[in-house]
Amino acid sequence: MKYFKHETAVVDEPVSIGEGTKIWHFSHVSENAKIGKNVIIGQNVFIGKGVVIGDGCKIQNNVSVYEGVTLEEEVFVGPSVVFTNVNMPRAKIEQKNNFLNTLVKRGATIGANSTIVCGNTLGENCLIGAGSLVTKSTNPNSLYYGIPAIWKKNI
Repeated sequence: MKYFKHETAVVDEPVSIGEGTKIWHFSHVSENAKIGKNVIIGQNVFIGKGVVIGDGCKIQNNVSVYEGVTLEEEVFVGPSVVFTNVNMPRAKIEQKNNFLNTLVKRGATIGANSTIVCGNTLGENCLIGAGSLVTKSTNPNSLYYGIPAIWKKNI
């Protein structure tokens, strides 16, 4: 095994996990996930079926990365970030066929407790402020924050 998995972590098969990756306490990697090299997956993180995570990403504690989400290289995901997978979730309506894809481009940073609504693309090297609600795609090299998150300035 070329990666580290804490004894309490669960890794389903088949998966692809790159060399130097670390998967910490109580995390779960679902089948067909593709995780790059030197990725850090914090405690209590869920990686959904078929999720793609690029090299050098850091996912902090208590994050669920659902099916349809792709993180390119060197993305930082702060603690307790939420990725949605449907736009209008309802308990009594089955919506597994309605999942929308979310792309987080290389070098993006997502602050703690932010929510990323599915179907959007976060631009390369963008910065999402802590606690923000991202409802639209973001520009590269830009700062966004607030509820809803709005463009503040280029960085």
